[in-house]
Amino acid sequence: MKIAIITDMHLGVRGDSKIFLDHQERFFNEIFFPYLDKHEIDTVLDLGDTFDRRKYINYVTLGRAKKFFFDQLQSRGIEYHAVVGNHSVYYTNTNEVNSMDLLLQEYENFNIYRDEPVELTFGSTNVIMVPWITKTNSETSLEAIRNSNAHICMGHFDIVGFEMLKGAICDHGLSKELFTSYEQVYSGHFHHPSEYGNINYLGAPYEMTWSDYQGKRGFRVLDTETRNLNWVLNPFAIYHKIDYDDKDMTIEDIANLDMTNIKDAYIKVIVKNRTNPYIYDLFINKLTDGGAADVKSVDDSLDLEDSGVDDILDETKDTKDILHDYVRSIDTKADKARIKELIDELYSEAQNI
Repeated sequence: MKIAIITDMHLGVRGDSKIFLDHQERFFNEIFFPYLDKHEIDTVLDLGDTFDRRKYINYVTLGRAKKFFFDQLQSRGIEYHAVVGNHSVYYTNTNEVNSMDLLLQEYENFNIYRDEPVELTFGSTNVIMVPWITKTNSETSLEAIRNSNAHICMGHFDIVGFEMLKGAICDHGLSKELFTSYEQVYSGHFHHPSEYGNINYLGAPYEMTWSDYQGKRGFRVLDTETRNLNWVLNPFAIYHKIDYDDKDMTIEDIANLDMTNIKDAYIKVIVKNRTNPYIYDLFINKLTDGGAADVKSVDDSLDLEDSGVDDILDETKDTKDILHDYVRSIDTKADKARIKELIDELYSEAQNI
């Protein structure tokens, strides 16, 4: 038996951006469901953060998400199992009020795990699925993780020592030693895929911020007989970097610029040499007129791109990511995890003012 595993879909991400909804819909229409159809997969596991917003839902996002994801599961008779993630819940100390329960009640064959871990069997593999751990369910969740005889533990975890995004290591949460009894552990939550020992952060299925640039994206397929886990890659990128050097550039070069991936893309132009303002303006206008969602340039006259410190100059990094980086860098006795949660809440509210 083969089952599909996906996590951190964040439907409605970036302030319910139409561009990102289109990006998500393309992935499901052209990659996810065609693969399930071809391989006759009838079970999907979702490891949390299905919707992006914790406090409310945008009706356009909900309508489109139902059409390109949930309705597609239902029409195929696919059995869907999902744990709530931190973005699924309204309160920070309990999972009781959550988007999954409230928005998906009309679907059959949908199983939402909200409070306590549940053990399931798929083929010859026993799985324990663990919802987002809060103060309310912490004791029962940790006890279940310690005492389960399941082969695989799946959930939405904060585990110390793993990359939350490229170069940013989680310094709070659960210990890796909690999971030593399992053959494999699959988790959502951190969008950057990473693996250490028996623990595997599966990563998000598509790019959502500049920190995802050139990262491996897609979903996984588990063979429940062999317990082999395989990637199904998402080839579509929304973030692109373009080198600019006008030393030998002509107007004809700009006219013939490859615009294949420009529409609705976020572009960062790495300026190696800018000697002709007119040519530069034509180049930037070509990108914007080609339908790019956003174009920003970074002066690389000091060769910082090649020196490996490009992230320092990443002017397109999300405000939230910059604030998280700052919190990680400061020396304080305050609870950094709680500070980041407050930043996330304020950031989300500010986007909708």
